[in-house]
Amino acid sequence: MQGEWAGESVGPDVWETCRELIPAGSVFAFLAEHREAFFPAEFFADMYPSANGRPSLPPQVLAATVVLQSLTGLSDFETVQELRCDLRWKAACGLGLYDTAFDPSLLTYFRRRLSRSADPMRIFTKVREVVAATGVLKGKQRRALDSTVLDDAVATQDTVTQLVSAIRRVIREVPGAGEIAGRWCTAHDYTDPGKPKIAWNDEAARAALVDALVSDALNLLGRLPDRELGERAANAVGLLALVADQDVEPAEDSDGRDGRWRIARRTVPDRTVSTVDPDARHIHKNRTRHQEGYRGHVSFEPEAGLFTAVALTGGCGPDNHEAAVALDLLADEDHSEGETLTVLGDSAYGTGSLREQLTARGHVLVVKPPPLRQAVPGGFTIDDFHVDTGAATVTCPAGQTANLGRPKADGARTAQFKRLCTGCPLRERCTTSKTGRVVNVHPQHELLTAARHQAATDTAWQDEYRRWRPPVERAIAWLVAHGHRRVRYRGVIANNIALHHRAAALNLRRLINLGLTRTSGTWRLAPTTP
Repeated sequence: MQGEWAGESVGPDVWETCRELIPAGSVFAFLAEHREAFFPAEFFADMYPSANGRPSLPPQVLAATVVLQSLTGLSDFETVQELRCDLRWKAACGLGLYDTAFDPSLLTYFRRRLSRSADPMRIFTKVREVVAATGVLKGKQRRALDSTVLDDAVATQDTVTQLVSAIRRVIREVPGAGEIAGRWCTAHDYTDPGKPKIAWNDEAARAALVDALVSDALNLLGRLPDRELGERAANAVGLLALVADQDVEPAEDSDGRDGRWRIARRTVPDRTVSTVDPDARHIHKNRTRHQEGYRGHVSFEPEAGLFTAVALTGGCGPDNHEAAVALDLLADEDHSEGETLTVLGDSAYGTGSLREQLTARGHVLVVKPPPLRQAVPGGFTIDDFHVDTGAATVTCPAGQTANLGRPKADGARTAQFKRLCTGCPLRERCTTSKTGRVVNVHPQHELLTAARHQAATDTAWQDEYRRWRPPVERAIAWLVAHGHRRVRYRGVIANNIALHHRAAALNLRRLINLGLTRTSGTWRLAPTTP
Protein backbone atom coordinates (compact mmCIF):
# COMPACT_ATOMS: atom_id res chain seq x y z
CA MET A 1 0.00 0.00 0.00
CA GLN A 2 1.36 3.43 -0.94
CA GLY A 3 1.91 5.70 2.02
CA GLU A 4 0.51 9.21 2.25
CA TRP A 5 1.17 12.21 4.46
CA ALA A 6 -0.78 11.64 7.65
CA GLY A 7 -1.02 15.23 8.78
CA GLU A 8 1.43 17.17 10.95
CA SER A 9 5.07 16.11 11.04
CA VAL A 10 6.83 15.30 14.30
CA GLY A 11 7.73 18.69 15.72
CA PRO A 12 7.80 22.06 13.93
CA ASP A 13 8.06 22.06 10.15
CA VAL A 14 11.76 22.64 9.44
CA TRP A 15 11.22 24.44 6.12
CA GLU A 16 8.71 26.84 7.60
CA THR A 17 10.64 27.61 10.78
CA CYS A 18 14.27 27.39 9.55
CA ARG A 19 13.97 28.54 5.96
CA GLU A 20 16.65 31.19 6.36
CA LEU A 21 19.14 28.54 7.51
CA ILE A 22 18.77 26.42 4.36
CA PRO A 23 21.19 27.60 1.63
CA ALA A 24 19.20 29.40 -1.05
CA GLY A 25 19.68 27.97 -4.53
CA SER A 26 20.68 24.55 -3.17
CA VAL A 27 19.14 21.18 -3.97
CA PHE A 28 17.91 21.09 -0.36
CA ALA A 29 15.96 24.34 -0.71
CA PHE A 30 14.56 23.32 -4.10
CA LEU A 31 13.26 19.96 -2.85
CA ALA A 32 11.83 21.58 0.27
CA GLU A 33 9.80 23.98 -1.85
CA HIS A 34 8.98 21.85 -4.91
CA ARG A 35 9.22 18.25 -3.72
CA GLU A 36 5.48 17.54 -4.05
CA ALA A 37 5.34 19.01 -7.54
CA PHE A 38 8.53 17.28 -8.63
CA PHE A 39 7.54 13.89 -7.21
CA PRO A 40 3.72 13.79 -7.11
CA ALA A 41 2.11 10.83 -5.35
CA GLU A 42 0.67 9.40 -8.59
CA PHE A 43 4.21 9.23 -10.02
CA PHE A 44 4.81 6.14 -7.86
CA ALA A 45 1.30 4.62 -7.88
CA ASP A 46 2.25 1.63 -10.07
CA MET A 47 4.95 0.64 -7.58
CA TYR A 48 2.31 0.09 -4.90
CA PRO A 49 -0.54 -1.70 -6.74
CA SER A 50 -2.10 -3.35 -3.68
CA ALA A 51 -4.62 -1.50 -1.53
CA ASN A 52 -4.03 -3.96 1.31
CA GLY A 53 -1.32 -4.11 3.91
CA ARG A 54 0.43 -1.58 6.05
CA PRO A 55 0.93 1.83 4.42
CA SER A 56 4.51 2.44 3.35
CA LEU A 57 6.48 5.61 3.94
CA PRO A 58 5.40 8.22 1.35
CA PRO A 59 7.57 7.49 -1.71
CA GLN A 60 8.14 11.21 -2.22
CA VAL A 61 10.27 11.17 0.93
CA LEU A 62 12.28 8.18 -0.27
CA ALA A 63 12.71 9.63 -3.77
CA ALA A 64 14.01 12.92 -2.38
CA THR A 65 16.30 10.95 -0.09
CA VAL A 66 17.66 8.93 -3.02
CA VAL A 67 18.42 12.15 -4.94
CA LEU A 68 20.36 13.60 -2.00
CA GLN A 69 22.11 10.29 -1.36
CA SER A 70 23.15 10.12 -5.02
CA LEU A 71 24.64 13.60 -4.75
CA THR A 72 26.56 13.03 -1.53
CA GLY A 73 27.65 9.41 -1.98
CA LEU A 74 26.56 8.36 1.52
CA SER A 75 25.66 4.82 2.57
CA ASP A 76 22.10 3.98 3.58
CA PHE A 77 23.01 4.20 7.27
CA GLU A 78 24.83 7.52 6.85
CA THR A 79 21.91 8.88 4.82
CA VAL A 80 19.41 8.12 7.58
CA GLN A 81 21.72 9.75 10.13
CA GLU A 82 21.70 12.92 8.02
CA LEU A 83 17.89 12.79 7.94
CA ARG A 84 17.83 12.57 11.72
CA CYS A 85 20.32 15.33 12.46
CA ASP A 86 20.71 17.71 9.48
CA LEU A 87 18.14 20.50 9.08
CA ARG A 88 18.82 20.71 5.34
CA TRP A 89 17.93 17.04 4.81
CA LYS A 90 14.83 17.32 7.01
CA ALA A 91 13.61 20.34 5.08
CA ALA A 92 14.29 18.73 1.70
CA CYS A 93 12.40 15.54 2.60
CA GLY A 94 9.57 17.18 4.53
CA LEU A 95 10.42 15.80 7.97
CA GLY A 96 9.67 17.55 11.24
CA LEU A 97 12.30 18.87 13.62
CA TYR A 98 11.96 15.91 15.99
CA ASP A 99 11.35 13.27 13.30
CA THR A 100 13.71 10.29 13.72
CA ALA A 101 13.47 9.37 10.01
CA PHE A 102 13.22 5.65 9.22
CA ASP A 103 15.17 2.41 9.18
CA PRO A 104 17.90 2.25 6.48
CA SER A 105 16.38 -0.96 5.11
CA LEU A 106 13.51 1.09 3.67
CA LEU A 107 15.91 2.49 1.08
CA THR A 108 16.75 -1.07 0.03
CA TYR A 109 13.05 -1.92 -0.31
CA PHE A 110 12.43 1.27 -2.31
CA ARG A 111 15.24 0.48 -4.75
CA ARG A 112 13.90 -3.05 -5.09
CA ARG A 113 10.43 -1.74 -5.95
CA LEU A 114 11.99 0.61 -8.48
CA SER A 115 13.98 -2.18 -10.15
CA ARG A 116 10.85 -4.33 -10.51
CA SER A 117 8.63 -1.53 -11.77
CA ALA A 118 7.74 -0.66 -15.36
CA ASP A 119 10.19 2.28 -15.34
CA PRO A 120 13.16 1.57 -13.05
CA MET A 121 14.84 4.79 -14.23
CA ARG A 122 11.80 6.97 -13.45
CA ILE A 123 13.74 9.50 -11.39
CA PHE A 124 16.07 10.12 -14.34
CA THR A 125 13.03 10.14 -16.63
CA LYS A 126 11.35 12.76 -14.43
CA VAL A 127 14.39 15.03 -14.51
CA ARG A 128 14.58 14.60 -18.28
CA GLU A 129 10.93 15.67 -18.55
CA VAL A 130 11.73 18.79 -16.55
CA VAL A 131 14.70 19.46 -18.84
CA ALA A 132 12.36 19.23 -21.85
CA ALA A 133 9.79 21.51 -20.18
CA THR A 134 12.36 24.24 -19.57
CA GLY A 135 13.57 24.15 -23.19
CA VAL A 136 17.16 24.43 -21.99
CA LEU A 137 18.33 22.03 -24.73
CA LYS A 138 16.36 23.70 -27.52
CA GLY A 139 18.73 24.48 -30.37
CA LYS A 140 21.64 22.72 -28.65
CA GLN A 141 22.43 19.89 -31.03
CA ARG A 142 25.81 18.70 -29.77
CA ARG A 143 26.17 15.42 -27.90
CA ALA A 144 29.54 14.32 -26.53
CA LEU A 145 29.96 10.60 -25.88
CA ASP A 146 32.37 9.02 -23.44
CA SER A 147 32.79 6.12 -21.04
CA THR A 148 34.59 5.34 -17.81
CA VAL A 149 35.41 2.23 -15.81
CA LEU A 150 33.61 1.87 -12.49
CA ASP A 151 35.26 -0.35 -9.88
CA ASP A 152 33.27 -3.29 -8.57
CA ALA A 153 31.97 -3.44 -5.01
CA VAL A 154 33.59 -6.77 -4.13
CA ALA A 155 37.07 -8.23 -4.03
CA THR A 156 38.40 -10.03 -7.08
CA GLN A 157 38.72 -13.75 -6.40
CA ASP A 158 41.41 -16.14 -7.58
CA THR A 159 40.59 -19.51 -9.14
CA VAL A 160 40.70 -21.45 -5.85
CA THR A 161 38.44 -18.98 -4.05
CA GLN A 162 35.95 -18.97 -6.91
CA LEU A 163 35.75 -22.75 -7.04
CA VAL A 164 35.26 -23.09 -3.28
CA SER A 165 32.68 -20.29 -3.21
CA ALA A 166 30.73 -21.69 -6.17
CA ILE A 167 30.61 -25.20 -4.67
CA ARG A 168 29.39 -23.76 -1.36
CA ARG A 169 26.65 -21.87 -3.19
CA VAL A 170 25.39 -25.02 -4.92
CA ILE A 171 25.39 -26.89 -1.60
CA ARG A 172 23.41 -24.04 -0.05
CA GLU A 173 20.90 -23.44 -2.84
CA VAL A 174 20.24 -26.83 -4.45
CA PRO A 175 18.15 -29.34 -2.45
CA GLY A 176 20.08 -32.55 -1.83
CA ALA A 177 23.42 -31.13 -2.98
CA GLY A 178 24.83 -31.24 0.55
CA GLU A 179 24.50 -35.03 0.73
CA ILE A 180 26.15 -35.44 -2.68
CA ALA A 181 28.99 -33.11 -1.67
CA GLY A 182 29.53 -34.95 1.60
CA ARG A 183 30.15 -38.15 -0.31
CA TRP A 184 31.91 -37.03 -3.48
CA CYS A 185 33.57 -33.68 -2.66
CA THR A 186 36.68 -34.38 -0.62
CA ALA A 187 39.18 -31.69 -1.59
CA HIS A 188 38.05 -29.32 1.15
CA ASP A 189 35.68 -29.05 4.10
CA TYR A 190 33.12 -26.74 2.50
CA THR A 191 31.57 -25.92 5.86
CA ASP A 192 34.86 -24.27 6.81
CA PRO A 193 34.59 -20.54 5.94
CA GLY A 194 38.32 -20.25 5.25
CA LYS A 195 40.47 -21.24 2.29
CA PRO A 196 41.95 -24.75 2.04
CA LYS A 197 44.92 -25.28 4.34
CA ILE A 198 47.93 -26.03 2.17
CA ALA A 199 51.46 -24.73 1.73
CA TRP A 200 50.63 -21.94 -0.72
CA ASN A 201 54.28 -21.48 -1.65
CA ASP A 202 54.43 -25.14 -2.76
CA GLU A 203 53.67 -25.24 -6.48
CA ALA A 204 52.92 -28.96 -6.44
CA ALA A 205 50.47 -28.53 -3.54
CA ARG A 206 48.67 -25.71 -5.36
CA ALA A 207 48.42 -27.80 -8.53
CA ALA A 208 47.05 -30.77 -6.60
CA LEU A 209 44.47 -28.57 -4.87
CA VAL A 210 43.24 -27.07 -8.15
CA ASP A 211 42.91 -30.54 -9.65
CA ALA A 212 40.99 -31.79 -6.60
CA LEU A 213 38.66 -28.78 -6.51
CA VAL A 214 37.80 -29.08 -10.21
CA SER A 215 37.16 -32.78 -9.70
CA ASP A 216 34.85 -31.94 -6.79
CA ALA A 217 32.97 -29.45 -8.95
CA LEU A 218 32.54 -31.95 -11.79
CA ASN A 219 31.48 -34.70 -9.38
CA LEU A 220 28.89 -32.42 -7.83
CA LEU A 221 27.54 -31.20 -11.18
CA GLY A 222 27.43 -34.69 -12.63
CA ARG A 223 25.50 -36.19 -9.71
CA LEU A 224 22.86 -33.52 -9.14
CA PRO A 225 19.35 -34.90 -9.61
CA ASP A 226 17.79 -34.29 -13.02
CA ARG A 227 14.90 -32.01 -12.03
CA GLU A 228 13.70 -28.48 -12.54
CA LEU A 229 15.46 -25.95 -10.33
CA GLY A 230 14.36 -22.57 -9.03
CA GLU A 231 16.05 -19.38 -10.19
CA ARG A 232 18.57 -19.16 -7.35
CA ALA A 233 19.50 -22.85 -7.58
CA ALA A 234 19.81 -22.73 -11.38
CA ASN A 235 22.04 -19.65 -11.17
CA ALA A 236 24.25 -21.40 -8.60
CA VAL A 237 24.65 -24.48 -10.81
CA GLY A 238 25.39 -22.36 -13.89
CA LEU A 239 27.98 -20.31 -12.01
CA LEU A 240 29.77 -23.43 -10.76
CA ALA A 241 29.89 -24.82 -14.30
CA LEU A 242 31.34 -21.53 -15.51
CA VAL A 243 34.11 -21.14 -12.92
CA ALA A 244 35.01 -24.83 -13.13
CA ASP A 245 35.78 -24.40 -16.82
CA GLN A 246 37.03 -20.85 -17.38
CA ASP A 247 40.45 -21.02 -15.67
CA VAL A 248 41.51 -24.66 -16.04
CA GLU A 249 42.56 -27.08 -18.74
CA PRO A 250 43.35 -30.80 -18.88
CA ALA A 251 46.82 -31.78 -17.67
CA GLU A 252 48.85 -34.96 -17.61
CA ASP A 253 50.28 -36.89 -14.69
CA SER A 254 54.03 -37.25 -14.41
CA ASP A 255 53.73 -40.70 -15.98
CA GLY A 256 51.78 -39.30 -18.93
CA ARG A 257 48.28 -40.32 -17.87
CA ASP A 258 45.36 -37.97 -18.54
CA GLY A 259 42.66 -37.05 -16.06
CA ARG A 260 44.17 -34.17 -14.11
CA TRP A 261 43.38 -30.45 -14.20
CA ARG A 262 45.64 -27.41 -13.99
CA ILE A 263 45.39 -23.62 -14.18
CA ALA A 264 45.08 -22.75 -17.87
CA ARG A 265 47.98 -20.97 -19.51
CA ARG A 266 45.67 -18.52 -21.21
CA THR A 267 43.19 -15.73 -20.49
CA VAL A 268 39.54 -16.50 -21.04
CA PRO A 269 37.53 -13.72 -22.73
CA ASP A 270 34.65 -12.40 -20.63
CA ARG A 271 36.10 -14.08 -17.53
CA THR A 272 34.08 -13.97 -14.30
CA VAL A 273 36.29 -12.36 -11.64
CA SER A 274 34.13 -13.03 -8.57
CA THR A 275 31.32 -15.39 -7.60
CA VAL A 276 30.00 -12.70 -5.24
CA ASP A 277 29.29 -10.42 -8.21
CA PRO A 278 29.21 -12.59 -11.35
CA ASP A 279 28.42 -9.58 -13.56
CA ALA A 280 31.73 -7.81 -12.82
CA ARG A 281 34.47 -8.17 -15.40
CA HIS A 282 38.15 -7.43 -15.97
CA ILE A 283 38.25 -4.29 -18.11
CA HIS A 284 41.07 -2.68 -20.09
CA LYS A 285 40.38 1.04 -20.32
CA ASN A 286 43.69 1.39 -22.12
CA ARG A 287 46.98 -0.51 -22.38
CA THR A 288 48.18 0.54 -18.92
CA ARG A 289 44.97 0.82 -16.90
CA HIS A 290 43.25 -2.44 -15.93
CA GLN A 291 40.31 -2.62 -13.52
CA GLU A 292 37.62 -5.01 -12.36
CA GLY A 293 34.06 -3.74 -12.51
CA TYR A 294 31.71 -2.20 -15.04
CA ARG A 295 31.73 0.36 -17.80
CA GLY A 296 29.65 3.52 -17.48
CA HIS A 297 28.58 5.29 -20.70
CA VAL A 298 27.29 8.85 -21.03
CA SER A 299 25.84 11.20 -23.61
CA PHE A 300 26.45 14.80 -22.54
CA GLU A 301 25.30 18.17 -23.85
CA PRO A 302 28.47 20.25 -23.39
CA GLU A 303 26.98 23.75 -23.59
CA ALA A 304 24.19 23.35 -21.02
CA GLY A 305 26.18 20.83 -19.00
CA LEU A 306 23.49 18.13 -18.83
CA PHE A 307 23.50 14.36 -19.21
CA THR A 308 21.04 13.38 -21.93
CA ALA A 309 21.50 9.62 -21.44
CA VAL A 310 23.60 7.21 -19.39
CA ALA A 311 24.05 3.42 -19.36
CA LEU A 312 26.02 0.83 -17.43
CA THR A 313 27.24 -2.40 -19.01
CA GLY A 314 29.26 -5.38 -17.94
CA GLY A 315 32.28 -3.83 -19.56
CA CYS A 316 33.47 -6.85 -21.59
CA GLY A 317 32.52 -8.20 -24.98
CA PRO A 318 31.38 -6.59 -28.25
CA ASP A 319 27.90 -5.67 -26.93
CA ASN A 320 29.43 -3.58 -24.13
CA HIS A 321 31.96 -1.66 -26.22
CA GLU A 322 31.56 2.10 -26.51
CA ALA A 323 30.57 1.98 -30.17
CA ALA A 324 27.92 -0.68 -29.49
CA VAL A 325 26.26 1.39 -26.74
CA ALA A 326 26.44 4.74 -28.57
CA LEU A 327 23.31 4.16 -30.66
CA ASP A 328 21.27 3.39 -27.54
CA LEU A 329 22.50 6.59 -25.88
CA LEU A 330 21.27 8.62 -28.85
CA ALA A 331 18.08 6.64 -29.46
CA ASP A 332 15.71 8.99 -27.59
CA GLU A 333 16.95 12.22 -29.11
CA ASP A 334 14.11 14.30 -30.58
CA HIS A 335 15.20 16.68 -33.30
CA SER A 336 13.20 19.31 -35.04
CA GLU A 337 12.80 19.02 -38.78
CA GLY A 338 15.82 20.30 -40.64
CA GLU A 339 18.15 20.13 -37.62
CA THR A 340 21.06 17.72 -37.34
CA LEU A 341 22.91 16.34 -34.34
CA THR A 342 26.66 16.81 -33.98
CA VAL A 343 28.13 13.75 -32.26
CA LEU A 344 31.52 14.19 -30.58
CA GLY A 345 33.64 11.29 -29.38
CA ASP A 346 37.14 9.91 -29.03
CA SER A 347 38.59 7.12 -31.14
CA ALA A 348 36.62 4.42 -29.26
CA TYR A 349 33.55 5.69 -31.16
CA GLY A 350 35.35 5.90 -34.49
CA THR A 351 34.50 2.45 -35.83
CA GLY A 352 33.36 2.17 -39.41
CA SER A 353 30.08 0.51 -38.47
CA LEU A 354 29.08 3.25 -36.02
CA ARG A 355 30.07 5.98 -38.47
CA GLU A 356 27.95 4.37 -41.14
CA GLN A 357 24.90 4.09 -38.90
CA LEU A 358 25.16 7.61 -37.44
CA THR A 359 25.65 9.10 -40.89
CA ALA A 360 22.59 7.20 -42.12
CA ARG A 361 20.58 8.82 -39.31
CA GLY A 362 21.63 12.26 -40.54
CA HIS A 363 24.09 13.05 -37.73
CA VAL A 364 27.26 15.07 -38.22
CA LEU A 365 30.29 13.26 -36.82
CA VAL A 366 33.13 14.96 -34.99
CA VAL A 367 34.65 11.68 -33.85
CA LYS A 368 38.37 11.07 -33.65
CA PRO A 369 39.39 8.25 -36.01
CA PRO A 370 41.22 5.25 -34.54
CA PRO A 371 45.02 5.43 -34.94
CA LEU A 372 46.55 3.40 -37.76
CA ARG A 373 48.82 0.51 -36.95
CA GLN A 374 52.23 0.38 -38.59
CA ALA A 375 53.74 -2.94 -39.54
CA VAL A 376 57.16 -1.29 -39.15
CA PRO A 377 57.71 1.60 -36.69
CA GLY A 378 57.78 4.76 -38.77
CA GLY A 379 56.84 2.81 -41.88
CA PHE A 380 53.91 2.72 -44.24
CA THR A 381 50.26 2.51 -43.21
CA ILE A 382 47.12 1.69 -45.18
CA ASP A 383 46.85 5.38 -46.15
CA ASP A 384 50.10 5.06 -48.11
CA PHE A 385 48.45 2.44 -50.34
CA HIS A 386 45.97 3.28 -53.09
CA VAL A 387 42.87 1.15 -52.54
CA ASP A 388 40.40 0.94 -55.40
CA THR A 389 37.46 -1.07 -54.10
CA GLY A 390 35.61 -0.66 -57.39
CA ALA A 391 38.39 -2.31 -59.36
CA ALA A 392 39.23 -4.58 -56.39
CA THR A 393 42.93 -3.62 -56.47
CA VAL A 394 45.51 -2.20 -54.07
CA THR A 395 48.63 -0.37 -55.22
CA CYS A 396 51.60 -0.14 -52.84
CA PRO A 397 53.98 2.85 -52.43
CA ALA A 398 56.44 1.12 -54.79
CA GLY A 399 53.82 1.03 -57.56
CA GLN A 400 53.06 -2.69 -57.42
CA THR A 401 49.39 -3.70 -57.72
CA ALA A 402 47.66 -6.69 -56.10
CA ASN A 403 44.11 -7.89 -56.37
CA LEU A 404 41.67 -7.79 -53.46
CA GLY A 405 40.37 -11.15 -52.35
CA ARG A 406 36.78 -12.06 -51.69
CA PRO A 407 35.11 -10.50 -48.63
CA LYS A 408 35.39 -12.47 -45.38
CA ALA A 409 32.50 -13.06 -43.00
CA ASP A 410 32.96 -9.59 -41.47
CA GLY A 411 33.25 -7.92 -44.90
CA ALA A 412 37.02 -7.35 -44.73
CA ARG A 413 39.20 -8.09 -47.74
CA THR A 414 42.93 -8.73 -48.16
CA ALA A 415 45.48 -8.02 -50.85
CA GLN A 416 48.64 -10.14 -50.85
CA PHE A 417 51.83 -8.62 -52.23
CA LYS A 418 53.99 -11.56 -51.18
CA ARG A 419 55.99 -12.31 -54.33
CA LEU A 420 55.80 -8.67 -55.42
CA CYS A 421 57.84 -7.68 -52.35
CA THR A 422 60.87 -9.65 -53.57
CA GLY A 423 63.71 -7.21 -54.15
CA CYS A 424 61.54 -4.17 -53.36
CA PRO A 425 63.71 -1.20 -52.18
CA LEU A 426 60.92 -0.07 -49.81
CA ARG A 427 60.44 -3.46 -48.15
CA GLU A 428 62.18 -2.52 -44.88
CA ARG A 429 59.71 0.36 -44.43
CA CYS A 430 56.72 -1.81 -45.30
CA THR A 431 56.85 -5.22 -43.61
CA THR A 432 58.90 -7.53 -41.42
CA SER A 433 57.26 -10.66 -42.84
CA LYS A 434 59.57 -13.04 -44.66
CA THR A 435 56.84 -13.86 -47.18
CA GLY A 436 55.89 -10.24 -47.97
CA ARG A 437 53.19 -7.69 -47.15
CA VAL A 438 49.51 -8.55 -46.72
CA VAL A 439 47.14 -5.54 -46.67
CA ASN A 440 43.83 -5.84 -44.82
CA VAL A 441 41.11 -3.56 -46.18
CA HIS A 442 38.29 -2.62 -43.81
CA PRO A 443 34.66 -3.00 -45.02
CA GLN A 444 34.18 0.76 -44.51
CA HIS A 445 37.60 1.68 -45.85
CA GLU A 446 36.48 4.78 -47.77
CA LEU A 447 34.52 6.10 -44.79
CA LEU A 448 37.45 5.67 -42.40
CA THR A 449 39.94 7.11 -44.87
CA ALA A 450 37.78 10.20 -45.35
CA ALA A 451 37.46 10.58 -41.55
CA ARG A 452 41.24 10.44 -41.08
CA HIS A 453 41.76 12.99 -43.85
CA GLN A 454 39.14 15.33 -42.36
CA ALA A 455 40.61 15.08 -38.86
CA ALA A 456 44.09 15.86 -40.20
CA THR A 457 43.26 18.72 -42.59
CA ASP A 458 39.88 20.31 -41.71
CA THR A 459 40.53 23.22 -39.32
CA ALA A 460 36.79 23.70 -38.64
CA TRP A 461 36.54 20.03 -37.58
CA GLN A 462 39.60 20.42 -35.36
CA ASP A 463 38.24 23.60 -33.72
CA GLU A 464 34.88 21.92 -33.05
CA TYR A 465 36.54 18.89 -31.49
CA ARG A 466 38.89 20.91 -29.30
CA ARG A 467 36.12 23.24 -28.13
CA TRP A 468 33.29 20.83 -27.37
CA ARG A 469 34.82 17.39 -26.76
CA PRO A 470 36.76 18.18 -23.51
CA PRO A 471 33.68 19.14 -21.41
CA VAL A 472 32.57 15.50 -21.34
CA GLU A 473 35.74 14.72 -19.37
CA ARG A 474 34.55 17.18 -16.73
CA ALA A 475 31.15 15.46 -16.77
CA ILE A 476 32.83 12.11 -16.09
CA ALA A 477 34.68 13.72 -13.18
CA TRP A 478 31.34 14.89 -11.76
CA LEU A 479 29.89 11.41 -12.22
CA VAL A 480 32.60 9.61 -10.23
CA ALA A 481 33.09 12.25 -7.49
CA HIS A 482 32.23 11.57 -3.83
CA GLY A 483 33.15 7.90 -4.01
CA HIS A 484 31.05 7.05 -7.06
CA ARG A 485 34.02 5.58 -8.90
CA ARG A 486 33.25 2.37 -6.98
CA VAL A 487 29.79 0.94 -7.52
CA ARG A 488 27.73 0.23 -4.39
CA TYR A 489 25.74 -2.80 -5.45
CA ARG A 490 26.13 -6.12 -7.19
CA GLY A 491 24.96 -6.77 -10.72
CA VAL A 492 24.36 -4.71 -13.85
CA ILE A 493 20.69 -3.96 -13.09
CA ALA A 494 21.15 -2.44 -9.62
CA ASN A 495 24.22 -0.44 -10.61
CA ASN A 496 22.62 0.80 -13.82
CA ILE A 497 19.73 2.22 -11.78
CA ALA A 498 22.23 3.80 -9.38
CA LEU A 499 24.11 5.40 -12.30
CA HIS A 500 20.84 6.88 -13.59
CA HIS A 501 20.08 8.24 -10.12
CA ARG A 502 23.51 9.85 -9.98
CA ALA A 503 23.05 11.47 -13.40
CA ALA A 504 19.54 12.62 -12.47
CA ALA A 505 20.81 14.25 -9.27
CA LEU A 506 23.63 16.01 -11.14
CA ASN A 507 21.20 17.22 -13.81
CA LEU A 508 18.83 18.53 -11.14
CA ARG A 509 21.65 20.39 -9.43
CA ARG A 510 22.69 21.87 -12.78
CA LEU A 511 19.12 22.97 -13.54
CA ILE A 512 18.83 24.62 -10.14
CA ASN A 513 22.08 26.49 -10.82
CA LEU A 514 20.54 27.64 -14.10
CA GLY A 515 17.53 29.02 -12.21
CA LEU A 516 14.97 26.19 -12.23
CA THR A 517 11.64 27.24 -10.72
CA ARG A 518 7.94 26.50 -11.09
CA THR A 519 5.49 29.20 -12.09
CA SER A 520 1.76 28.65 -12.76
CA GLY A 521 2.32 24.90 -12.87
CA THR A 522 5.13 25.13 -15.43
CA TRP A 523 8.83 24.41 -15.02
CA ARG A 524 11.05 27.16 -16.35
CA LEU A 525 14.48 28.68 -15.92
CA ALA A 526 14.39 32.04 -14.18
CA PRO A 527 17.32 34.43 -14.62
CA THR A 528 19.84 33.87 -11.83
CA THR A 529 21.42 36.75 -9.96
CA PRO A 530 25.19 37.02 -10.32
